[in-house]
Amino acid sequence: MTFRQLSVEGAWVYEPRQFHDDRGVFLESFRNDRLAEVIGHEMRILQTNVSVSSRGTVRGIHFADVPPSQAKYVTALSGSFIDFVVDIRVGSPTFGQWDSVLLDTKDRRAIYIGEGLGHALCALEDSSTVMYLCSATYAPDREHGITPIDPDVALQFPQGLEPLLSAKDAAAPTLAEARERGLLPSYEDCRHYYAELAQR
Repeated sequence: MTFRQLSVEGAWVYEPRQFHDDRGVFLESFRNDRLAEVIGHEMRILQTNVSVSSRGTVRGIHFADVPPSQAKYVTALSGSFIDFVVDIRVGSPTFGQWDSVLLDTKDRRAIYIGEGLGHALCALEDSSTVMYLCSATYAPDREHGITPIDPDVALQFPQGLEPLLSAKDAAAPTLAEARERGLLPSYEDCRHYYAELAQR
């Protein structure tokens, strides 16, 4: 069981140790104590979500107001995804940058996306299923989005794959527009909130 920090501060990829035998495979998909060692606090799980997507489906870029925002721990249950974490924290050294992780049922990785970060995923196969463990319940008045086809963010989708977006995600503002509207969290506020979580 190993965690590797991504290039966007506040996001980690988890690579589990898998135990194979003639019956199948066993692994620890989530360990709150091990996660707490790397993020500095326990992740309270208040909601779990499952989404099933056809090939090319892109969900996101989604984020929520800080505090409490919504940290996510995401893993694939079937099929495969590219999972993107986007730094939308105004004032962050990596503002506007992103990193990605392949989630599938071969390596069975998971990704942790901390509070205040943007999240998107792209399904690479039909009927791909993903599970989210969430640190806060869904609050529509605090939820926001950025279009995943913002050319300034420039998420990289597989060649030949046409992104399939919901009407809501297609109509979402660009990163620059969201910043102008005051929708984005600040890096300073996020760091203060991380420190608060560490004291709980």
